[in-house]
Amino acid sequence: MDWAERAAELRQWSRGGVRAPHKPLLLLYALGRFQEDTDGELAYSAVEEDLKRLLAEYGPPRPTTPAYPFHHLVGDGVWEVRSDRGDGSPGTGVRELRATHAAGRLVPELRVALRREPSLLGRMARVLLDANFPPSLHGELCEAVGLELEPAEATRLTAVRRQRDRRMRELVLTAYEHRCAFCGYDGRIGSVPVGLEAAHVRWWAFDGPDDVDNGLCLCALHHKLFDKGVLGVGDQHRILVSQRFVGHGGAARAQVTELSGRPLLGPQPGTAPVAAPHRAWHLTQVFQGDPRPAAAAW
Repeated sequence: MDWAERAAELRQWSRGGVRAPHKPLLLLYALGRFQEDTDGELAYSAVEEDLKRLLAEYGPPRPTTPAYPFHHLVGDGVWEVRSDRGDGSPGTGVRELRATHAAGRLVPELRVALRREPSLLGRMARVLLDANFPPSLHGELCEAVGLELEPAEATRLTAVRRQRDRRMRELVLTAYEHRCAFCGYDGRIGSVPVGLEAAHVRWWAFDGPDDVDNGLCLCALHHKLFDKGVLGVGDQHRILVSQRFVGHGGAARAQVTELSGRPLLGPQPGTAPVAAPHRAWHLTQVFQGDPRPAAAAW
C-alpha cells in the first residue's frame, strides 16, 4: 500500500460523525519533527505538552489525552514505540509512558521511503489535513506541528477522496447576498467579493455535503473562528459565542462577544437555512464549551 493511502486510512474511533483526530495530529507532528531530524526519537515526556496543546486546539471539544494516540498509532503500521521494557508500547496510560521512558518515531520502512522520495512527506501531510480538518485550518496547523510544505506538494489522492462541488462557493455566497452571515461584511473590488468564503457547517472531511443548507457565507475572520469553535449557530439560527473565548479589546468585543444571540444575516427568502443536523454536528464536534448569554436583546 502507498504510504499516503495508509495515512488516509488510519483507524479512528468513529460513530455518527464524531471527530477523533488524535492519530492524525500525532502523525502530522511526527512528520514535522522528521523534517528537522530524520533519525530522532520523540520521547513521550518531552513531547507530551506539545501534543496536549495540539489536541486542545485542534481536537474534539471533549477532554482527551496524548497518551491515547502515542500508544494506539502503533497498530496502523506507521509508528513504533520503545521503552525500558523493550519494543512496543508499555500501555495506554500517561504514567506508564512516562515511567518507562517511552519514545516513538516513524517506522523504519516509512523513514526510508521519506528519504528516498522527499515529496512523499507533503503528500502524506495533505492527505491527513484533507481527511480530518477544514482548509481554513491547514496553514496554521502546519505551523503548529512544524511542517513546511512546498506548493508542489499539494497533490491530492483522488483515489481516496470524494470530489468537492466547485459550485458550492458561488451558490452559498449568492444565498447570503455576498455578505458575512455573522457581521454583514460585504467588501468587493469592483464586482468581485473580497474576503468572503463559503464555510461548511458540518466539515467536508466528515461527510458534510456541498449543499447550501450546509453552508454559510462568512468573512475570513469569522470563518476561522467558526472552524475553531469560537462561534456556532444555535436555535432560531442565532449566533453562539463560546465562553472560552477571551478578548478584552474593542475589536474583540465588536467582532466576537457582541455577536452572541444575534440572528444570522440570511439566507435570502426562498433559500434553505442551515439544516438542523448540520448545526447539531458543529455544536457537538467543533464548538468549544458552553455559549455565552446573549449580548443584548435582538
